[in-house]
Amino acid sequence: MNNTASSLQTSQIDISTAVADACARIAPAWPLDQAIAVNPWWQMRNLPMAEVAAKLETLGQVHCLMPKEYYENLWQKQISSDHLAAAAKALNVDADVHSLLDYLERDSGNLHHWHNYSDLLDAQPAHEKKMPWHDEIVQQISQFCGLCFEYPGRVDSSVVNGSGLYQAWLEVVRQDRGIEVLMGEEGLNKYFKELPDSPAQLFEQVYQGFGTPANFTEYAYALLLDIHGWASWMAYTAWQDAFKEKDNNLVEQLLAMRMAWEWVLWQHTEQTHPATFALLQSQFKRQFEQFDFMQSRYAAQQEYLWVWQRALEISYQQPLSKQLLEQELQPVSKPELQAAFCIDVRSEPMRRALEVQSDSIQTFGFAGFFGLPIEYSAAESEYVRPQLPGLLSAAMTAQQVEQTSSAKETSKDVYRINSDQKSIEAAPSTFGLVEMLGLFKSYKLIKDSFKPSLPAHGINDIDTAGEWQLLQDGKPVVTAELVGLAKGILGAMGLTSNFAPRVLLLGHGSCTANNPQAAALDCGACGGQTGEVNVKVLTQILNDPEVREGLKAEGIEIPEDTRFIGGLHNTTTDEIICYGADSNEAWQKWTQAATQIAQAQRAGSVGINISSDLDKAFKHRATDW
Repeated sequence: MNNTASSLQTSQIDISTAVADACARIAPAWPLDQAIAVNPWWQMRNLPMAEVAAKLETLGQVHCLMPKEYYENLWQKQISSDHLAAAAKALNVDADVHSLLDYLERDSGNLHHWHNYSDLLDAQPAHEKKMPWHDEIVQQISQFCGLCFEYPGRVDSSVVNGSGLYQAWLEVVRQDRGIEVLMGEEGLNKYFKELPDSPAQLFEQVYQGFGTPANFTEYAYALLLDIHGWASWMAYTAWQDAFKEKDNNLVEQLLAMRMAWEWVLWQHTEQTHPATFALLQSQFKRQFEQFDFMQSRYAAQQEYLWVWQRALEISYQQPLSKQLLEQELQPVSKPELQAAFCIDVRSEPMRRALEVQSDSIQTFGFAGFFGLPIEYSAAESEYVRPQLPGLLSAAMTAQQVEQTSSAKETSKDVYRINSDQKSIEAAPSTFGLVEMLGLFKSYKLIKDSFKPSLPAHGINDIDTAGEWQLLQDGKPVVTAELVGLAKGILGAMGLTSNFAPRVLLLGHGSCTANNPQAAALDCGACGGQTGEVNVKVLTQILNDPEVREGLKAEGIEIPEDTRFIGGLHNTTTDEIICYGADSNEAWQKWTQAATQIAQAQRAGSVGINISSDLDKAFKHRATDW
């Protein structure tokens, strides 16, 4: 192999690594119907937080800390000089209180941050009256991705499932002459036609065209920050495919689309505006050389701000730690009622409210999916929904053995909703059908304004009462496996002896109207769903005589009079709904009283008058569209 070929191969390996490193920084974002809180910088968790914050502000003007005014307003109200001194010591920062206060009052000035080539073009006086390139690029890529992923059946499967996204985008953008007209740049289309046909070739061409710069990874990541929403979505598809041991390089292809725009503008400016290009070329290339210096300046600027942030954390932690240490735990020797809640922070007030009802009540905290690695398969539908944390894959499928008649009727809503959606998307729908549906919807809006109600949900409204069956690889899970599953769950819950006559397993969910973020109000541990399915399946397992007999052999003996009851804590209204429980049981008064206490504690924070009918007020607020 000659030296030129060897050098090229080494260059390609370096580029591939740089691109892979940039793409690996993108954390997945779950879809709205399975919303789970994910730190967008989670994939950089191996780096110090201060380093990540400096990098993000350098590359994308992303602020990970509050502004100075925020901390200044907390001075002597929550943050004291002792907190600042402790924070400075913890972070090994040589600064006294006077210096830290002076920092808040001092103007830090504006540091130079990274600009993509399209951003530099937008800053030119000649471009001020035109649509910004940045906006056009984000809009064009977003429209293309939206069409591909919203209507996957209308594109080749390789586009959204394989390696064809970049090629499909090329086919579209090469035929789009409207970009030239919109941006007033004649001849732009020519450069789209000359783009390489594969992402790897494009990365190589851009890398060589920019003069083989250092910090190519940072540049690639800066481009992804421009389209971070779509990048996060594609990282989610890659996350799901990893469970199936499938390759997925959609983030890389998205990066190729974004970088292709940079390369097109680079070449077009070079040919049509040589004087401007000479200036921008110099500015742009200088950034690669100065990136480490730019990042270090942001890190230095943020150093004292991190001390203030740490001081704020200490001001909260110290009294909490003292309070926890002073607590005297009184074990419940003979509990009458036990209740396991999700460890979600919204369940904590309800746990406290329930515990104060009687000394014979014991509560536990556990993950809201209750350790069941399941997905829910709605009967008579192809719809399958995960009921576990997004970081895990479902090992089993939960199905109802036999649906009730009401469940069968509700299941049909799924088909009707899908049918209505397809009708709306059809070409003729742009005329009469949409107008007709508009009139119908206006009536419903007026009705809901005077008599609000929760909207129907094609899946959540299905009656999930009755017997459940767990399947693994299409086969029923046998009793021995259920025993092992139950043993692990009870052990993790800390409930292996001293069982109460009634044990409540309380998942949580919410109710809201006209809220696109509705799933985010449900249980994150259940994949952005309520915990209803999980608690119903688990109570059936734990109440099964054969499972209990198997648990006895494993050293866990559940008394015959102990009954597990599944329920749901509605975190919007603070109601506790129990499934299959007798309404006249004594413990029901405890849960109802706990609801009243929790509602009273939350009323002020959501603008509800404490003297009003709280139950009615909370329900009205939940249905107010």
